[in-house]
Amino acid sequence: MHDWAEIRRRVLVEGLSKRAACRQFDLHWSTLEKILACGEPPGYRRAGLRVKPKLGPFLDTIHQILQTDRDAPPKQRHTATRIYHRLREESGYRGGPSVVRDAVRAWRQRHAEVFVPIAHGPEEAQADFGQAVCIIAGQPVKAAFFVMTLPVSGALFCCLFPRECTEAFLEGHVRAFAFFGGVPRRISYDNTRIAVLRIIQRRGGVMTEAFERLKSYYLFDSHFCLVRRPNEKGHVENLVGYARRNFLVPVPVADDFRSLNDIVISRCEEDLERCAYGQAATNAERLQRQLPAFLPLPPTPFDSSRVVPTRVNSLSLVRFDTNNYSVPVRRAHRRVTLRAGIETIRIECDGQPIAEHGREWGRYQTVFDWVHYLRLLERKPGALDYARPLKGVSLPDCFAVLRRRLEEADPAKGTVEFIRVLSLHEDFSQEELTRAVQAALGLPTIKAADIRVWLERTREAPCPPLCLEDRPQLKAIPVRRPDLREYGDLLGNREAQP
Repeated sequence: MHDWAEIRRRVLVEGLSKRAACRQFDLHWSTLEKILACGEPPGYRRAGLRVKPKLGPFLDTIHQILQTDRDAPPKQRHTATRIYHRLREESGYRGGPSVVRDAVRAWRQRHAEVFVPIAHGPEEAQADFGQAVCIIAGQPVKAAFFVMTLPVSGALFCCLFPRECTEAFLEGHVRAFAFFGGVPRRISYDNTRIAVLRIIQRRGGVMTEAFERLKSYYLFDSHFCLVRRPNEKGHVENLVGYARRNFLVPVPVADDFRSLNDIVISRCEEDLERCAYGQAATNAERLQRQLPAFLPLPPTPFDSSRVVPTRVNSLSLVRFDTNNYSVPVRRAHRRVTLRAGIETIRIECDGQPIAEHGREWGRYQTVFDWVHYLRLLERKPGALDYARPLKGVSLPDCFAVLRRRLEEADPAKGTVEFIRVLSLHEDFSQEELTRAVQAALGLPTIKAADIRVWLERTREAPCPPLCLEDRPQLKAIPVRRPDLREYGDLLGNREAQP
């Protein structure tokens, strides 16, 4: 660069002739012309495209393969090595693999998509699901990872569910809105089947009833990305990976999903104190400035259960998500409504709750409440020892003693009377009924009706004594003390009548 500047100065400023400059600096005439025309060395410039005698005839084939790959599944597209092998086997190519890789790389660079930076408003949010592995009760589980982010403040909320399903999708929104303290006015999604029933023109379309219920309750607007264009919600796409790497590494260990989510949410709260790149305020401070643009939370949280109408079969079971749940036998063959939540399954008939079970996330399982079948066993007492709902039921020893005494006293009806005692579990707790059975074992005869009377008495509150201090008008009324002999006379007269 020093020689270049010196030559230009001597010729253009001091008036040194070109012929003298060529002799003094040992330059060719054309080189001197180039130096005088350019203010700095222009660098290497290729005069024309480099000839590729071996690869040139096959470039069109390579470009056609890459163009066709755009419509193929992303994980089943050609690599440069695969294109090289196809050229050798199908087209007779005899060159090396490196020039094929260079040609593939150059084509992909020319055709790489360019994106427009998107401006986000303070009322916007983005939501998506990912996957994460965790240890639940000692077993590795691949969980669904729900994430909602706010692009303006950088705040994010995440929680885990056993599976990506409608209930998890709805419950994730409920928890996210409570975490942020408000409802974003516009939320962006991909075209998940949980929210979109039918896609129209590659962006959203007919929404599911469950998603419509959620939108109607919280009054937010939804925005769906184009099909296969997740870059339209790139903020949440990036933060799904960020949350997985920072909140779930090492692999978290918990007894259940509730305790696992407590750990994850505490880390979301800690992340609010982080200052994002290029920001002077923390995410929590920016979130507080963003909240006025949100909708207020409703006074009561949304019921995120999935509502499914179904029918009880002849075994007094209803099926949901390949699993069976029991209901009282008197509801067999009836139409019922099942409300499936993240933790519980509630079953209603004619608007009244008839059964509740813990949610089973396995497959092809049956969840029994053995109390539901006791009324049926009164009519079929021979099935008591073989009934599947009673397998594994553990009762205190006093119940075995009670059954033995009842069957010894009346071999024909003793088992039925014992089942009637068990049926009292419908109205009384295990502890109450155990105390009542222990008390009944001291009686000469035992009936289920007597045990019920004893239980109802124990539940009655003692009658408070009548106080006349604040009722002076009653003090002036004379009340004659009763003569109990008159009651005895009445009983004697009644017994004397024929």
